[in-house]
Amino acid sequence: MVIFGYDIRIYFLLFIIYSVAGWCMEVICKLIQYKRFINRGFLIGPWCSIYGYGALLITFLLQKYTDDALVLFVMAIVVCGTLEYLTSYFMEKIFKARWWDYSQRKFNLNGRICLGTIIPFGLLGLFIMYVSNPFLIEKLELLPELWLNIIFWTILTMYIVDNIVSGVVVRSIKTADISASKETDNTEEITKRVKEILQTKSMLHRRLINAYPKLQAVKIKIKDQTEKIKKQKEEIEAKVENKKREIAKKVNSVNKNK
Repeated sequence: MVIFGYDIRIYFLLFIIYSVAGWCMEVICKLIQYKRFINRGFLIGPWCSIYGYGALLITFLLQKYTDDALVLFVMAIVVCGTLEYLTSYFMEKIFKARWWDYSQRKFNLNGRICLGTIIPFGLLGLFIMYVSNPFLIEKLELLPELWLNIIFWTILTMYIVDNIVSGVVVRSIKTADISASKETDNTEEITKRVKEILQTKSMLHRRLINAYPKLQAVKIKIKDQTEKIKKQKEEIEAKVENKKREIAKKVNSVNKNK
């Protein structure tokens, strides 16, 4: 099957290469930050799919902007920023957990994306379209048909199995969240309890805690919003009561004058 002039197997291998490159970058960053190896990413294998999807979106959608580097830079920020935001949103809805949170950083949008993380996407877009894509596609097209098939089907099988296994592991967070919320109402304690439950499970479950140290049960976010709304309601009711008293005083004053 050919898409945009290239074999779909070429695009898949391109996706895997960028996913592995993204995983390497994440691991190096955490190695510098925590001084230890942390297997980053939703999947167990050495790939972070969001980088692969981002690279493919840039490849498919931004080819027409390659004549203008500035426009390409801006559009890469828009495309990848949207991808990161939607990934955070839907993973939260599906798995009942928030995997990263930029709320403490400046210029963030609902804690899902922030200026400090989307600017590099623009630079990544320039690198992909002007440097890495031309080089990688050229090399991948040189692969003999037999080897292209072997590599494609082998990696595809590994990737599908990884997604299935990782999906089963991550769904356990829902169960942990329900169990934890039965034991406590305190938002911080719920997250702490979820992590304690995951620690008692397999090595794959424990990996999630290291991969996403800021993992939070969605229940925390919901409760925070509930408390905020409750506080706003109390403030409104207090203002209404004060207004009633003021009106009552004015009415009494008018009656006395009569």
